[in-house]
Amino acid sequence: MYTHTKETQSAMTPESSLEYLKEGNKRFQDNVRISRNLNEQVKETSTGQFPYATVLSCIDSRVSSELIFDQGMGDLFSVRIAGNFINEDILGSMEFACKLAGTKLVVVLGHTACGAVKGACDHARLGNLTALINKIEPAVEAVKEPADESIRNSKNIDFVNNVAEMNVRMSIENIRNQSPVLVEMEKNKEIQIIGGMYDISNGKVTFFN
Repeated sequence: MYTHTKETQSAMTPESSLEYLKEGNKRFQDNVRISRNLNEQVKETSTGQFPYATVLSCIDSRVSSELIFDQGMGDLFSVRIAGNFINEDILGSMEFACKLAGTKLVVVLGHTACGAVKGACDHARLGNLTALINKIEPAVEAVKEPADESIRNSKNIDFVNNVAEMNVRMSIENIRNQSPVLVEMEKNKEIQIIGGMYDISNGKVTFFN
């Protein structure tokens, strides 16, 4: 598999970038990953990098974007934070990745059974984690069902996963509300901003329409 160059990156579109990720995730699920010479890719990327997609995902050890999308060195900008939410620094990283470094796709990727989301569902409080949890709690409030407070917690995995999906959708909304740079690029069809959920039980990524 080739290492992306300025020419191959330029030839990518937001649509083809998404297809690359979908195909890579299918390979991952089928355990037929592409053979790559990573040492050679280290050399080939030593003088420059030309990723085609930027993926914001959780720090969860089971959700490595490079692995679940079967990508190599220099293919992705990978942004990771517990709960895959948006803040100023992450937006700045995305703006760099898209406007200055040329990526064509922004993916906000949540996952099932997310520990940070469980913490938000339980309104956990612990040191600096409290501030992080506070940023995810609006997604908890946005999910209206079930109304019974006794089952709106981390023990209700369906509720947790619904909140995780809502958190992705709200993160995308925050990108569009807070980054004129990315909004303009999306309007001009230079990039696409999309959300998805990774299922930790089967390795499948489901992208939102």
